[in-house]
Amino acid sequence: MARNIQSLERAAAMLRLLAGGERRLGLSDIASSLGLAKGTAHGILRTLQHEGFVEQDEASGRYQLGAELLRLGTTYLDVHELRARALVWTDDLARSSGESVYLGVLHQHGVLIVHHVFRPDDSRQVLEIGAMQPLHCTALGKVLAAYDPVAHSEAVEADRKAFTDRTVCGIDDFEHILDVTRARGYAADVEETWEGVASVAAPIHDRRRMPVGAVGITGAVERVCSDGELRHDLVAAVRDCARAVSRDLGAGRF
Repeated sequence: MARNIQSLERAAAMLRLLAGGERRLGLSDIASSLGLAKGTAHGILRTLQHEGFVEQDEASGRYQLGAELLRLGTTYLDVHELRARALVWTDDLARSSGESVYLGVLHQHGVLIVHHVFRPDDSRQVLEIGAMQPLHCTALGKVLAAYDPVAHSEAVEADRKAFTDRTVCGIDDFEHILDVTRARGYAADVEETWEGVASVAAPIHDRRRMPVGAVGITGAVERVCSDGELRHDLVAAVRDCARAVSRDLGAGRF
C-alpha cells in the first residue's frame, strides 16, 4: 500500500485549520495546534504563501487563506455554470457573425477552450474544446490578462513567444495593449498568433463582478477585418454576447 506524503498531509491540515475558527492565526498557534515545530510550520506556510494559498497580514504577522485557494475552490462551479449560461448566446453569435465562437478561461498559464461553436457553413472543422491558447497574443488571452490580475501576472512573467511577425512580445508594448483593451472593452488578434487569421474577444464577469472568462470569434482576416480594421459589427456582436452571458451570471449591466 502506498504511503502518504507527510508534507502534503501537514499542508492540508494547515489549510483546514485556517479555514475554521479564527480568521487569522499566528505561527505559534498553528504550530501548537498541529503539533509541529515552529521551523517546520513556518516552512510549510512560506511555501503555501508563495503559491497564493495562504496570505500573511503585514501588520500582525498572522496567516489566513489566500485568494488562489478560493479561485481553485470555485473553478469547477464557475466553468460549468459559465458554459451552461453561454450556450444559447454563443450559438446566436456564431449564426449572426458567420464565424467560429470560442469560450475560454484561465488555466495553467494559458487560455483553456471550454466551449467551441463551429462556423455555420459546410467547411471541415475540428472541435477545439480542451485546447490551450497563449495569453499574450490571442484575443481571448489578452482579455483575460487585461481584466484578471492573476492572468496578468502570468502573462507578464511568461516567455512571450513570437508566433508571427506581428506578435507583440515586449513588456511595455504588451502593457499598452492591455490598457487599450480595458479602455475599449475588447481585445484583437490580427495575425499575431496565426497567419491569415483574426480574432476579437470580450470579457465575461460573474455576479461578484469578477472576470471569469472571455468569449470571442475567430476567422479569416478577409472576413473579420475590413480595410485593415476589425469589422465594427463583429466587435459589437462579440461585446453584446459577453454582456448577455455576464447578465445571466448575475453581473448586471456593464
